Amino acid sequence: MPSNFEIDIRDPHERLGLKGYKDSSWNFAMDVKQVTKVSELLGGFIRNCVYGILSISAVPNHIAFIMDGNRRYSKKNNLIDGAGYRAGYSTLMSMVRYCYEMGVKHVTFYAFSIDNFKRDPEEVQTLMELMEEKIERLINDEIIVSQYGVKVRFIGNLKLLSKSARLAAERAMDATSMNNNIVLSICVAYTSTDEILHAVQESCDKTWHENRGSDDGLRRLDVSDIERHMYMGVVPDPDVIIRTSGETRLSNFLLWQSSNCLLYSPSILWPEIGFQHLVQAVFEFQKRFYYLNKQSKHEVQLKGKI
Repeated sequence: MPSNFEIDIRDPHERLGLKGYKDSSWNFAMDVKQVTKVSELLGGFIRNCVYGILSISAVPNHIAFIMDGNRRYSKKNNLIDGAGYRAGYSTLMSMVRYCYEMGVKHVTFYAFSIDNFKRDPEEVQTLMELMEEKIERLINDEIIVSQYGVKVRFIGNLKLLSKSARLAAERAMDATSMNNNIVLSICVAYTSTDEILHAVQESCDKTWHENRGSDDGLRRLDVSDIERHMYMGVVPDPDVIIRTSGETRLSNFLLWQSSNCLLYSPSILWPEIGFQHLVQAVFEFQKRFYYLNKQSKHEVQLKGKI
């Protein structure tokens, strides 16, 4: 070994003449964390102030969302396939958080229509895989499962899902079955026409088996029979339906349950919806609460007479 050979044990930044760079980069990282923490605390404080104002009037018991615009968001921002849906999932989780903080007890999302199975098979397969991935992530989310106490329900004709996605949905429902702070209903393989057809068939079968052989003959069905067999019969009717992208169509979503709810349609795509849009929807609900509540009571009275 040459006699003048030495090993330089100085910090790499110092050897390159960048003394102080490591410390400054470390301090920068710490500053970013501190700014992020302060920003989160400030955001939480502001939201709590807004919730205090909203609580003066009636807060919706059930808010439903039609998540429209994920694919258009991808095209608008030149994102790869599936990126819009991933951004949409983050938005979904934010809406669950805001609704929980606001005191909303039921939140429903229209995630996948039966009509979506008509899309390109490759896209459908990608969506099934993405759904399974997000369900597993949901199960492992400690904030959702433990802190928020969210009960997850998957609503729809689950037999139409891929086997792996269906099993993941069942695991999520089992893992959160004891929670009761807020109910998160995710409509997959769902349309209202399929739900109503299912409910009528189940009601007819039940009535047939109960009254078969009876001297009084078959009992007539009433509205309550059908409602008991609805997929959405486990949650109350929505007070507000929010559909993004400015569309005012329900697209075969909660047609039976939405006769007396407010439809709010902000002209932004689903991944772009934020806290301010949710607050505006609640304000619109509160302005019309007296009328909506009066109509709802009248409808209940009419159903009782049928």
